[in-house]
Amino acid sequence: MSWLVIERSRIVPIRPYYQVTKRLLDLTLCVVLLPLFIPLAIVVAVLIKISSPGPILFVQERAGKDGRYFRLYKFRTMHHNIDRTSHRSFMKAFVNGKINVNGADPAQVFKPASQTHITAIGRFLRKTSLDELPQVLNVFRGEMSFVGPRPNVTWEVEEYQSWHNERLELIPGITGLAQVRGRSGILFDEIVHYDIEYFKRRSLKFDLLILWWTVQSVVLGKGAQ
Repeated sequence: MSWLVIERSRIVPIRPYYQVTKRLLDLTLCVVLLPLFIPLAIVVAVLIKISSPGPILFVQERAGKDGRYFRLYKFRTMHHNIDRTSHRSFMKAFVNGKINVNGADPAQVFKPASQTHITAIGRFLRKTSLDELPQVLNVFRGEMSFVGPRPNVTWEVEEYQSWHNERLELIPGITGLAQVRGRSGILFDEIVHYDIEYFKRRSLKFDLLILWWTVQSVVLGKGAQ
C-alpha cells in the first residue's frame, strides 16, 4: 500500500477504546444496512448502465488515515472519459483558499463540473447522496468509517498546509461534522477546523449524533443542528 509523506500533527491520540467501539459500530451498521443496500445498489447499477456507456462504479485513489492511499468507490455520476483538468485545477485552488465561496452556488463550490458532464441519473444520485453507497464496502474493509473527514484525492493533499495534515490523523468517513454543519459554501480551512473539532469531541455518542444530523440533512431535507 502506498503512503503520503506527511508532517506529523500536534494532535496526540487519546481514548484508545474509542476506536474499538467505533469499529464495532461501523461493522454493525454494515450488517444492518446490507439488506437495504443490495437491492438498492442493483437498481442504481442498472439505471447507470442503461443511461450512459461506461463503468457502473467510479474508483479513485484517496488519502486515508496517516496518509495511506486506498481506492474509494462511488457510483458513477458523470459521463465516461471526460476531461477532468478543470475540476483538478478548481479543487487545488479551493484547498489553497483561492476560491471565493461567498455568494457562489453551493453546488458549484463542491461539484464544479459542467452540468453537461453529469448524467441524468447522476444528478439524482448526487442530490440524494446515493452515489456514496458503495463506500459501505470501504467501511467494511476498514479503510473508512461512517463518520469522519471526507477523504481528499492525493493531488489535493499535496496542496495541504502543515496544519491541514491533522485531519489525516482520523479514519475518513462517508459523512462528518463539516458535512452536516457546513454542508456547502464553506472554505477548505473551515472544513479542516470542523474536522479538528470532531477529533477533539469524538465519542460514540457524538458519532451517532452526526449520523442523525446526516439523516435530517439528506433524507429528510433538514439543515444541520
